[in-house]
Amino acid sequence: MRIVILGLSVTSSWGNGHATTYRSLIRGLAARGHQVTFLERDTEWYAGNRDEPNPAGAETHIYRSVDELTTRFEGSVANAHFVIVGSFVPDGIKVAEWATAVARGATAFYDIDTPITLASLEGGSCEYLTPSLIQKFGIYLSFTGGPTLRRIENRWGAPMARALYCSVDPQQYRPLMLPDRWDLGYLGTYSSDRQPLLDELLLRPATGWPEGRFAVAGPMYPDALQWPANVWREIHLSPREHAAFYASQRFTLNVTRAAMKQAGYSPSVRLFEAGACAAPIISDWWEGLDSLLEIGREVLVATQADDVLRFLRELPANERRTIGVRARARILGSHTPEQRAIELESYWKEWHDNVAPHPPRPNRRERKEHHGLGEGLAAERGGKAAGRADGREAKPNSDPGGLQQPAGARR
Repeated sequence: MRIVILGLSVTSSWGNGHATTYRSLIRGLAARGHQVTFLERDTEWYAGNRDEPNPAGAETHIYRSVDELTTRFEGSVANAHFVIVGSFVPDGIKVAEWATAVARGATAFYDIDTPITLASLEGGSCEYLTPSLIQKFGIYLSFTGGPTLRRIENRWGAPMARALYCSVDPQQYRPLMLPDRWDLGYLGTYSSDRQPLLDELLLRPATGWPEGRFAVAGPMYPDALQWPANVWREIHLSPREHAAFYASQRFTLNVTRAAMKQAGYSPSVRLFEAGACAAPIISDWWEGLDSLLEIGREVLVATQADDVLRFLRELPANERRTIGVRARARILGSHTPEQRAIELESYWKEWHDNVAPHPPRPNRRERKEHHGLGEGLAAERGGKAAGRADGREAKPNSDPGGLQQPAGARR
């Protein structure tokens, strides 16, 4: 399939979990023979921190405005078999309105921030999605599974809502034999609603155990925040450094944002990455965690500082390592890029078979009508040799909505 993704960022992982999610999904799709185009808005924050400007498996383009996007990539979106618009895209409502109007294949909204999105919709303050847009997308792909999927369909009218969690590349996230530098580490961007948990499950143990060694890596923490002397700080680690960071910890901490905890079934990409590296994970509890990892055997759950200190000081080394090995086996069995690509293929097929409209194919004369979607697209529909704005020859339209099943569906 030809797949176009319009996302927050794939070139920069600085201060967001979107880039690593998209990179992993793209690798899985490319490995299964799909042609992926990623369209990213040029923003100052990410432009200055692009740790992977040309991710493998995709043709990546940077655009500077919605006008440039619609001018340069109308043909690409129109001729794609699958168009995916992500959460938190700048000018996301305009982008989504345009994409759903122009696309002739399947369309999906990929919500990497589902609980935050739904809360914003309830309050009427979501800047990248509206209730009417949800009904225009063929599929709502959600980072949150469980009961939230039915809520998206019943409350907001999505034709079909399906979970598409993050995944982890086992070639990049793998166990490394490195000496222990820290007893407990944490990797994550600052969030005010997550900070109380980090205080309780890392900073309080660090204060109560001065002999212990702790680490926090991530940007945007307030300058006024006081760190115990035995906590090592790093503002940013590129994804290439993550495996070594996890391998240098006896345990790694996973903490969850308040909205994610309330919704449940919202695993973070860090949970999967740490598990793939066989790092023994201590996590806060949230509904659905036990559907991903077995409590006590593949992940440890802590509710207060004393729980953390007990794990750090009392759990035998062989049991600790075994927990990490079990977690890795579970993650690699269910959460790799190829498995996510297969899931996405199955959702496309489900949409195609059960949801997609299949109007009669217009004849050549009818295709000459201008439908207000741009002169380039109107010319293409008229069978003219319309040149693409990106300089490449336009390919004839093959009615993406009624194409053959993807390779994964045939298997």
